[in-house]
Amino acid sequence: MRAASGKTSAIPVVPADVLALEKRLAAYLPQEQILRVRRAYEIGAQAHSGQTRKSGEPYITHPVAVAGILVDLGVDAETIIAAILHDTLEDTLLSREELEHEFGAAVAEMVDGVTKLDKVQFKSRQEAAAESFRKMLLAMARDLRVILIKLADRLHNMRTIGSMAIDSRRRIARETLDIYAPIAQRLGMNQFKAELQDLGFRALYPDRHRIIEARIKNVLGNRREAMGKIEMACSARLDHEKLAHRIVSRIKSPYSIYTKMREDRKTFAQVMDVYGFRVVVPQVMNCYHALGAVHGLYKPLDTRFRDFIAIPKANGYQSLHTVLFGPFGAPIEIQIRTEDMDTVAERGVAAHWVYKNDGSAVNSAQNRAREWVAGLVDAQTRESSSIDFLENVKVDLFPDEVYLFTPKGRILALPRNASALDFAYAVHTDVGDHAVAARIDTKLAPLRTRLSSGQTVEIITAPSAVPSPQWLEYVVSSKARTAIRHFLKHLQHEDAVELGHRMLDRALDARNISFDSIPTDVLDRFVLDNKFKRLEELLADIALGNRMPDQVARQLLEMQGDLAHTHQPRAHEKILISGAERGVLSFARCCYPIPGDAIVGYLSAGKGVVVHRAECPNVADYRKTPERLVAMDWDANVQGDYRAQLRVESDNKPGVLATVAAAIAEADSNIENVEYKELDNQYATLLFTIEVRNTQHFDAVVRRVQRAIVVHGAYRHP
Repeated sequence: MRAASGKTSAIPVVPADVLALEKRLAAYLPQEQILRVRRAYEIGAQAHSGQTRKSGEPYITHPVAVAGILVDLGVDAETIIAAILHDTLEDTLLSREELEHEFGAAVAEMVDGVTKLDKVQFKSRQEAAAESFRKMLLAMARDLRVILIKLADRLHNMRTIGSMAIDSRRRIARETLDIYAPIAQRLGMNQFKAELQDLGFRALYPDRHRIIEARIKNVLGNRREAMGKIEMACSARLDHEKLAHRIVSRIKSPYSIYTKMREDRKTFAQVMDVYGFRVVVPQVMNCYHALGAVHGLYKPLDTRFRDFIAIPKANGYQSLHTVLFGPFGAPIEIQIRTEDMDTVAERGVAAHWVYKNDGSAVNSAQNRAREWVAGLVDAQTRESSSIDFLENVKVDLFPDEVYLFTPKGRILALPRNASALDFAYAVHTDVGDHAVAARIDTKLAPLRTRLSSGQTVEIITAPSAVPSPQWLEYVVSSKARTAIRHFLKHLQHEDAVELGHRMLDRALDARNISFDSIPTDVLDRFVLDNKFKRLEELLADIALGNRMPDQVARQLLEMQGDLAHTHQPRAHEKILISGAERGVLSFARCCYPIPGDAIVGYLSAGKGVVVHRAECPNVADYRKTPERLVAMDWDANVQGDYRAQLRVESDNKPGVLATVAAAIAEADSNIENVEYKELDNQYATLLFTIEVRNTQHFDAVVRRVQRAIVVHGAYRHP
């Protein structure tokens, strides 16, 4: 009998955990809603009947516990019902239609959103996890309550992870630290984030967690008296100012200490050498009043003040942060906020269900979360690979951010180390695609310039400007990276189709027949037989090195019965490089070919044509597979800049690098990289990677460099 058919038998005894859940719900839900929750439990218990967890407990105890976690957030009855039923579509015979009939479309949609993908075949476990994550984010876009259920589900699984095998524990813990804890932080849910991080760290590195936790307890025991004196002094000053307040001492978690020790290369003592307090006051103006009061008590560090009330963080977090010189030789970190801000700081988007008012802090968290999720939806439509999408989202989950202004005063939050190009894409994708430069605090700057909080940025655009592969080296935000990759993939496909057409045409021409003379029905049959959707896909596959043009030409002639042309092929005409094929051609880094060099192409599977100098030592090995060699030359009107390497032998003394770099710049060349190859007390050998237009331009650079007094020789390398 199906659980939601309306004929379920009554559950004779209601377990204690369900009764406790209903008692807590009674604090804020009407009785009729609690009866709906009881109905959800009855259906879920029957659907999961006979199923157990790894610990041996009945499976239904898990969804009930997930619902219990959500009750602390004060969520609505629909969310509680969906939490109790969140695994039924995946693990039981219950159907979505039955759920919708019993509890409505919203509950069915949430349960479906939480359900993992288990019927799709993936190439790897990594891809399956990425696709599941992708679906969860799209479900979030429809209803943010989905992520609350998902986070509560992960939190309870982490609380009970001890029954899992060691390998599973480590995999789940790593996923929790990499994905779920950062999502909780990005949504402002710091209570969830802190516990997920602590449980993940404990499961992944149990010994490290145990040692750090023991040392924290030891340090706090020694410092309890000092912390008490600081708290009393702050409280007395606030009382003197007639400010209602409460003060909470802040203690760093084992995971936050571990990450600071690892990333900042600090010792445990250095990380813990800080006293932390949170001051909570009734109203926003009280925050600034309290700030003045504590600054009057202890001297502030002027470079360590941050106003996240005027400029909230991307997840809606608001607070004043200041660092003071303390009386015990250690700095005092103080956060000052209102009660509403404190609730939002701990619960983030979930504060919406606690406060039913129009408080700005609550609305800020909600709106910013929705904007972020909307951005993810836009990004996923551009990414064909779930793994690429997941990697891009990870970038957005880093907690450190910079806050920037548009010329009209709009505030944009970007990840740490964001460039002016990231800012351009944050304004709008079209602005990013056509960006050429930036004005940072009214000063002209290149797009690769890294930005700092507080700067005003204006983007200069040009209709002719388009993204280039080098742009991927400048950006850190997922929106910018996704947009650039989408443009380049489209460009690469067009270039690949055009180059593949030329390669197949040359292969057919070598057999005294043209591409245009192949009957359409023969081409259509070949495309169908080889499981391509369109002819363009076949041509792109040739350009990407996955099919040999000679082999395709021979098969096409065999299909049309033109066997006379399958023998005695004549020499191929060379394919000319114009500089417009950058999306599909690449230039070998073993020999750095530039216009003017004799060249040859090599078809590398998945990479397309890699261009080498004809004299490159690697070409001798490539000649063992002649079907992969492509006869190539430079077009008379070849365009663009190409990388080359310049070896410079010089004196070893201060100022040499600057002198040589100036000479290269005077020759109208750009330096991409420089490294010292050899060094002694008297002489130095430097290797520059530079950009030149052709061999004549390279020779002009060499002549300019050789004029420098400190230079003994300049040569092309290798």
